[in-house]
Amino acid sequence: MSEILLEVKDLVIHYFTDGEEACAVNGLSFDLAPQEVIGFVGETGAGKTTTALGIMGLVPNPPGRVLNGEIIFQGKDLLKASEAEMRKIRGEKITMIFQDPMTSLNPVLTVGDQIAEVVLLHNKMSKKQAMARAMEMLEMVGIPGARCSEYPHQFSGGMKQRVVIAIALACNPELLIADEPTTALDVTIQAQVLDLMRKLKEDLKTSLIMITHDLGVVAEICDKVAVIYAGEVVESGTLKDIFTDHRHPYTEGLFASIPDLDEDVDRLHVIKGLMPSPTDLPTGCKFHPRCPYATERCASERPKPVHLSDTHMVLCPRAGDGGAQKA
Repeated sequence: MSEILLEVKDLVIHYFTDGEEACAVNGLSFDLAPQEVIGFVGETGAGKTTTALGIMGLVPNPPGRVLNGEIIFQGKDLLKASEAEMRKIRGEKITMIFQDPMTSLNPVLTVGDQIAEVVLLHNKMSKKQAMARAMEMLEMVGIPGARCSEYPHQFSGGMKQRVVIAIALACNPELLIADEPTTALDVTIQAQVLDLMRKLKEDLKTSLIMITHDLGVVAEICDKVAVIYAGEVVESGTLKDIFTDHRHPYTEGLFASIPDLDEDVDRLHVIKGLMPSPTDLPTGCKFHPRCPYATERCASERPKPVHLSDTHMVLCPRAGDGGAQKA
């Protein structure tokens, strides 16, 4: 098997609405090896979900359009694949868990029918065999197979998320994209779902893209991290690179925002300002209006990637100038 399962190069996705152009993803690049887990971290509106939809071939057109880039999966550029080819890939080789399990399931079909539907779509087998596979998948995610005949409203939020995971993994995909799979769940259920996803990833040998706001989730499950801001990867590296040696001012701000139980403070640290509107992005470095270290150069000159090591990249001139060195 190739050392790289998925490689995204200079991906650009914009939305065109009411005479405005929203620049959602702007030259984003990353790669993923087989059985590897990458975490996408960033604020709402950073372009994380749009990137995932681009990989799945699900960017709504109109209003969205992929303007540039390559998405190489197992050596094939998915942006050049036909819709018929993408339908074969989706659900079988690449699957996605969407943000809200409450709305991801069809309320008028039993959970067994919904899992079996995916199995039948990608495998030559009888309805009886597909239903047996559905029961097996429910058991795998910790739900009794006998509950196949029940409807989504008969399950709790955490159980629904397990059903969605069962649907996503029913055909043993090689890549799973999880879009904030723990956001709507309480802390105890979040931990259970993360443990489940980690176990299934190891058992099924699936690569994983984990989209999240929560750096705790990243620390728990990811091998490497891509910090995304205004549609760009501003810093990427291994878990150790990002957690112990982060250099981009935005990444610094994210980590500084995490409460420290050992410190007695009146207010939590926040990153000043707001994420820029994708219809009106700043010139130069897109983070410079919020950056405590910004110079005139940052406002006029688009930063180039600085490679601190084979694994660690920072999109900030301070890293190259030595100004971002850790004390």
